Amino acid sequence: MSIQIFGLPVSRGVAIGRAVLVASSRVDVPHHFVDPDLVNEEISRLLDARDVVAHEFEVLKRDLPPDAPSELAALLDVHQMLLQDEALIGATADWITSRHYNAEWALSAQLEVLARQFDEMEDAYLRERKADLEQVVERILRTLGRGAPSVVTSAKDFGGDEPLVLVASDIAPADMLSFKRSVFKGFVTDVGGKTSHTAIVARSMDIPAVVGARQASHLIRQDDCIIIDGDAGLVIVDPSPIVLEEYRFRQRQSELERGRLARLRHTPAVTLDGERIELLANIEMPEDGAAALEAGAVGVGLFRSEFLFMNRGIDNLPDEEEQYMAYRAAVDAMKGLPVTIRTVDIGADKPLDGLSPNELRHESVLNPALGLRAIRWSLSEPSMFRRQLRALLRAAYHGPVKVLIPMLASLHEIRQTLENIAHVQRQLTESGKPFGTVELGAMIEVPAAALTLPVFLRHFDFVSIGTNDLIQYTLAIDRADEAVAHLYDPWHPAVLQLVSTTIKQARAAGRGVSVCGEMAGDPVFTELLLAMGLRSFSMHPSQIASVKQRVLRADTRRLAALLEPVLQSDDPEETCTHLFPAVATPGLAGKTLLSVAA
Repeated sequence: MSIQIFGLPVSRGVAIGRAVLVASSRVDVPHHFVDPDLVNEEISRLLDARDVVAHEFEVLKRDLPPDAPSELAALLDVHQMLLQDEALIGATADWITSRHYNAEWALSAQLEVLARQFDEMEDAYLRERKADLEQVVERILRTLGRGAPSVVTSAKDFGGDEPLVLVASDIAPADMLSFKRSVFKGFVTDVGGKTSHTAIVARSMDIPAVVGARQASHLIRQDDCIIIDGDAGLVIVDPSPIVLEEYRFRQRQSELERGRLARLRHTPAVTLDGERIELLANIEMPEDGAAALEAGAVGVGLFRSEFLFMNRGIDNLPDEEEQYMAYRAAVDAMKGLPVTIRTVDIGADKPLDGLSPNELRHESVLNPALGLRAIRWSLSEPSMFRRQLRALLRAAYHGPVKVLIPMLASLHEIRQTLENIAHVQRQLTESGKPFGTVELGAMIEVPAAALTLPVFLRHFDFVSIGTNDLIQYTLAIDRADEAVAHLYDPWHPAVLQLVSTTIKQARAAGRGVSVCGEMAGDPVFTELLLAMGLRSFSMHPSQIASVKQRVLRADTRRLAALLEPVLQSDDPEETCTHLFPAVATPGLAGKTLLSVAA
């Protein structure tokens, strides 16, 4: 029977495919594909872990005291039986063979299948055995985690010709990094907001995604046929033939539109009144530079360096040399175009497990968005911060590099940052290592920074407005929390006032200013940002063509004359819709497109 699940639309378009579930677990489970040549080795990892757990059960049973209740021995016997059951281990090995999942992912996928079978049993006693199954699987997962990690392959399609879509309770940033170049045509998650890491990576992959779908991972089964409507925030499970054909038609129309936009790739971004607009790319890894050039970007406006640190153990974080090579690769890939690299932005929805201080861990802080993150963490770990700064300055020897500091809020932090940069410059000079001169920028993503901008403009060459966090902190909401996701409002008058004032003051001071948050890549905001005086936009490469189309049709002088009524309005979205007709792209229920997708 077909069902519909509603969530938050975060990446537009339609995806149709077979569901691949990433089951939630009390144990952190890595999810990646293994090389075809190593499938047998991965199965051996699974069997070895099974044997270790079996031995543990034997020891536990042998060491039971004489007066122990007989039920304990019986329970261990049940666990041993589950451990040897082909429905668990044999079927898990089949996942590894057929889908090339790593052992942990395969085991959690099979647990999901078996758990649902237990839930459907009529006998209450048998239903309760699901807890035993979960305990056995958890022991195997923990044992696998203590062993050697499996080898990750480039994520190609091992599922056959049928497209795959990913369904999960949530997806960790490290897993998103693995999935970024994978086979998945869309994402559905139970949790998350419009600017959560899952949503941002989905948009960077230019694939449909719905987050905050609550019970999606429980309602959808492995291999279900599902439709992801990224425009409406709708997931359709087991669609009827008529609905399926309608959405396939929409897919074809979307592909045609993308083809038309692709023809703008090498057209200069110049408005009707002759204003040249800088369209830059946001990237996560050095190899993303090729996609940025292909999309027509004139540089990188945001290289999120923290992704170099993810999916790594505490003893395997990138050292100075590895970072230098990565940053240099990004510089080389852009062929002389400028590359803006943000220093590590760790914390909130991008923790690094195992790193001190404890505030960086999910379990250790009630609200990580307000904790020790970004520059606060870098300044608390000066050796790591200086290691990154040295790598950045060395990379600047090979091409134009700008360094962007995230989440600055005070003069004290500015001074500490500048002192660290001066320190590493002296170190490099004394060591004889060549390094380049960088432009230094500050991210404006805390209201305190926006309200004291003149202080920042005296110390930095440019500023970049991170609208995702600026909205979050201005409106006092956690943007990754689906419970308050409906309160995340880029159209809020306070947000628009802060953005407009920042752009105006930076231009008046002769400093560069750009927007690198999600607002920059949303065509609904293009005319409004142009009216505010913005001339530099940084976004995911997949969004450049859509924004460029708006730029080519815009007259900045006419738009600027219409700005004040929007900023003075109690309902800027409604006012903007009337003043800028191009913004009024129809969406659901007469809303503008932003109401449907951020």
